[in-house]
Amino acid sequence: MRCVIARFPFDLTKSGVIESMKGVKPEPLVGESVLIGRRHYPAKQVGSVITRQDRRDFSAQEVVRAMTALGFKCAAIGEAAPATALTPVEAASALLGSPALA
Repeated sequence: MRCVIARFPFDLTKSGVIESMKGVKPEPLVGESVLIGRRHYPAKQVGSVITRQDRRDFSAQEVVRAMTALGFKCAAIGEAAPATALTPVEAASALLGSPALA
């Protein structure tokens, strides 16, 4: 599939992206992420590996758009996590069916 990243056209395939990312250790997630295999990679890291361009030359949104078109799952940080996390006492109270301690 032809994708444009940083004003340059690239012919990318899903298998080609997977092959390029083999052996690459994911960096800490910030902003947008791409799920490749069982690992979440920052979108900028994926873009720099597959295009061999400097990360300042493209946006994470360009990479997310291209990876989504290829069939990869993309997400922003915080989308997978629940909006409010329960404290251990609140979680235990919810499991027991009694009101949480204030």
